[in-house]
Amino acid sequence: MLTFVGLGLFDERDISLKGLEAIQSADLVYLEFYTSYLMGTTFEKMEKLYGKPVIRLMREDVEQNPNWLENAKDKNVVFLTGGDTMASTTHVDLRIRAHDMGIETKLIHGASITSAVFGLSGLQNYRFGKSVSVPFPYVSHRGKRVITETPYDTIQFNQKNGLHTLVFLDINNEHGYMTVQEGLSLLLETEKQRQEGVMMNQIAIGIARAGSDDVSVIADFAENINSFELGKPLQILIIPGKLHFIEAEALVKLAGAPKCLLSDADL
Repeated sequence: MLTFVGLGLFDERDISLKGLEAIQSADLVYLEFYTSYLMGTTFEKMEKLYGKPVIRLMREDVEQNPNWLENAKDKNVVFLTGGDTMASTTHVDLRIRAHDMGIETKLIHGASITSAVFGLSGLQNYRFGKSVSVPFPYVSHRGKRVITETPYDTIQFNQKNGLHTLVFLDINNEHGYMTVQEGLSLLLETEKQRQEGVMMNQIAIGIARAGSDDVSVIADFAENINSFELGKPLQILIIPGKLHFIEAEALVKLAGAPKCLLSDADL
């Protein structure tokens, strides 16, 4: 048996009772923290709560050589992830591999940033379009700094349909955790190059440390970069489309957005 357990948003206490029971009855407990990370905890705290040793898997152990799956053929194995269990395509692929190996699987869900942002921002979940990730720039083989324009294109597409865009911010070993300020800076740099108006006079919403007692939610015009000093990670960005009046009111009253939003919103 292979049980996928979502750990929730911030620390070891976010796990569900079902998830905790699954861990405590497991023969082996594996964890991956490269697709997401619980910033409010440590391995020591997790193992103390769980009462079990936790084996950390690297990216290649999950995506390329998941040989540990063999253990689930005759043992009770739990696989832990930050957020929800199936938030990443990588996790779906693992479940398919287990199915092909004749391994029974089970899902125990956890709180996810993709649902938490609705409550924290006051935006309505059915008004979101396709989400997108902003990666750090890379250097081409010619030595040129390259900014990926896919996030800009996705926001533009959603805007044409009046939809909000959830923008995930890059995490990698070289650059660390991207901030809302860095993500906005890259989008504004793309705007400067293309001049298609996607980010002009555009409200942005920055959220940091969802699930913690120190959560921060700020809404302001995207070009006001200094407004989005959100502190420690993890951070996530929302670029809203057309706002309903209740959404605009929530942003003004709960996230400090400019009051001019209220006059532009739909009733």
